[in-house]
Amino acid sequence: MADMSSRALTVGFDLDMTLIDSRPGIHACYTALAERTGTYIDADLAITRLGPPLADELVNWFPAEQVAPMADLYREMYPAIAIAATPAMPGAREAIAAVRESGGRAIVVTAKYEPNAKLHLSHLGIEPDAVVGDLWAERKAEALREHSASVYVGDHVGDVRGARTAGALSVAVATGPCAPAELHTAGADVVLDDLSAFPRWLAGYREAPRA
Repeated sequence: MADMSSRALTVGFDLDMTLIDSRPGIHACYTALAERTGTYIDADLAITRLGPPLADELVNWFPAEQVAPMADLYREMYPAIAIAATPAMPGAREAIAAVRESGGRAIVVTAKYEPNAKLHLSHLGIEPDAVVGDLWAERKAEALREHSASVYVGDHVGDVRGARTAGALSVAVATGPCAPAELHTAGADVVLDDLSAFPRWLAGYREAPRA
C-alpha cells in the first residue's frame, strides 16, 4: 500500500462550468454572432448544454458547410465579448491552490479553443501548470496521460469518460449541465456539490492509503 501524501500528484481540471462560469460570456458571444450573421441562435438554450465542442452546438443553427467558418468567426469575436463577462466558479482558485499547497501540479484540460482558455485563466488570475485545449471526452485522456494526471475534475459526463479512459480518478462537480445522479451513472468516483468542497476532499484523499 502506498501513502498518497508521500507522492507527487497531478490533478487535471476542466474549464467551462468547472473552474469558470462561462454562461454569461458565451451567451453574449452567441447573441453577437446571431446579430452579425442574421441567423437565429437561442443563446438561452445553448448555455444549458455547455461542455461539448463548439461545432456540436453550431450545427444546430447553421448548415453543416457553414459550421467551420462560423466557429472561426465565433472564436475571433470571443476575446472582446466573453472574457471580461466570465467569473470564476466558487472555490476555483482555492482548488488550484490546494493542489499546489500539497506539492502537486494542477493542469487544465478543456474542449475550449486553447488561446481563449488561456485568456480566461489569465484574466481571472488563475495560474495552472499547463493548459491543454481542443480536447473533448475520451480525447482528454491524451493530455491527462501525457501529464501523468491521476485525478481529473469536471462537471460533465464527457469529463467522466475522459478520466476513465486515462485511468484517472473521476471527481465530478455538479455545477454544469449534468445532475449528480447522471454523473454517478456515468462512472464518476466522487461527486461534489462544487469546488468549494475540493480542498477538504483532496486532503482526505492524500491521507488515505492507496494501493
